[in-house]
Amino acid sequence: MLQDLLRRLAGPPARDPLTPEDARLAMAAMMVRVSRTDGHYADAERHLIDAMLADRYALSPSEAARVRAEAEIAEADAQDTVRFTRLIKEAVPYEERAGVVEALWRVAAGDDAINADEHGLMRLVASLLGVADQDSALARQRALRDR
Repeated sequence: MLQDLLRRLAGPPARDPLTPEDARLAMAAMMVRVSRTDGHYADAERHLIDAMLADRYALSPSEAARVRAEAEIAEADAQDTVRFTRLIKEAVPYEERAGVVEALWRVAAGDDAINADEHGLMRLVASLLGVADQDSALARQRALRDR
């Protein structure tokens, strides 16, 4: 699974659809990337990502931790954010992408602070996912209100 995702990230756009596991790993890697943006990647953020993955994909805590650990490797090896967002965009219908943006805002706010780099990355991610500005703003409001 990890090798397939890394191959997709490194190469040209694939013609075959993502497997659910690849899509899940791309989402987890994007969560890791958002969390690492501020230069602090604490255990609390790892636990938050694990909990969100477990909830979103109906995983056990150990499965969620395994996916996150693989995502950490994929994120570190990835050249840019565009490839992750492209994979997510291919796998997630538009109606559900605001939920992806909301989840990523929750990760960004996981350490109780969102800095300028995180704001910038989130604006880029929402745009690359094709989420309209209004939908992105509403997703951010929900994420920050509900944390």
